[in-house]
Amino acid sequence: MPGPFREVIMRVSSLCPALAALLVACTDHPSLTTPANQVVRPPPAGLLTGARLDVPARGQYIFRHWTFGDEPFWTDTLHLNEVVETAVSPATALAVGLKVDAERLPPGFLGSADLTSPATTVELLRRDAVVGVEAVVTADRHIKSLGITCALCHSTVDNAVTAGVGRRLDGLPNRDLNVGAIVALSPVLPPAVRAVFNSWGPGKYDAEFNRDGLNNPVVIPPALGLQGVALETYTGEGPVTYWNNYVAVTQMHGHGSFSDAVLGINIQQTPDRVTPVLPVLRAYQLSLNTPPPREGSFDPAAAERGKQLFDATARCATCHIPSLAFTDVNLGILHEPSETGMDPVRAMRLKNHKYRTTPLRALGQHPPYFHDGSAATLLDVVEHYDRFFGLGLSPQEKKDLVEYLKSL
Repeated sequence: MPGPFREVIMRVSSLCPALAALLVACTDHPSLTTPANQVVRPPPAGLLTGARLDVPARGQYIFRHWTFGDEPFWTDTLHLNEVVETAVSPATALAVGLKVDAERLPPGFLGSADLTSPATTVELLRRDAVVGVEAVVTADRHIKSLGITCALCHSTVDNAVTAGVGRRLDGLPNRDLNVGAIVALSPVLPPAVRAVFNSWGPGKYDAEFNRDGLNNPVVIPPALGLQGVALETYTGEGPVTYWNNYVAVTQMHGHGSFSDAVLGINIQQTPDRVTPVLPVLRAYQLSLNTPPPREGSFDPAAAERGKQLFDATARCATCHIPSLAFTDVNLGILHEPSETGMDPVRAMRLKNHKYRTTPLRALGQHPPYFHDGSAATLLDVVEHYDRFFGLGLSPQEKKDLVEYLKSL
């Protein structure tokens, strides 16, 4: 992007001097609802005042509810609390991919609520039912502050009540979430910046846009199946804690510290609401195992044939090593974009200039594929590598390989 455009972006926020504006990004089901009249918990004492931080003990709480003190950005800078309160109905929220935790709703709530009214959205926030969004709602039903958590992008629901409403599924990426469209609702963003955000579409996000001004979003990755994986991110910048730190400070605009000399970032903020919770957040993420494939989602006999192809003829296991979490990154290997026929733009924006072999986890449950979402289906993935490597797979072999990938 031209320099002036980047300057426009950077002027939007005064909270992170080195960076600029970004992120966020019926029927009732009695067995899922509980008489949960609990309201959203206010931020822990001292969160925004500089008092000594009482660090949450549970990683799940941090993942689901900890905002890292990012409320000033979303509330005071972007004014999204005002937009949500006056213009975002539950129907709109679901349309842009936000999810509702059904276990936070009392029996009969959805059946009687006006899903076209923003007031209902405020009530959902008061009940802490909007996944990944934390709000303080006053007694007269105004949103005093609004913040986001890891769960916004890296949790979804099982749709057990209706589309977008159900039990939480932590770690699976929310590929319905249109982060750009949500952020573009802010009344303070210039039209040019809004246009960029609106261009991303569902399930994509660009965590470098506010740093380099380029518009090249990637699909939101899973935050599960991380145990035994040495480096996270598509380009292998560091372990999961590195990425948690980067996103919490530079994207969520949490109140903490992050530095990376290669990227030219050095943000130091006290009190630090990020660094103290990184170890327990990591422990929770490592506990999130890859969920089994959905019952009936693949053909076992074909999958067994596909496994033989994966390990031999198709040469997949050369890089996706089964005994090493289906990746070779644990051997210290990263790949030039030209090695696998990948678009190089993302890699060139980051310090390694290469791509990590993506671990294969719950593949059938979060299309699309590749870092840029350029493969809509697993068959598209197989077709790409068949062409690129000249494998000469037959139509039946391709189908068998797809069935095996769906079984992972």
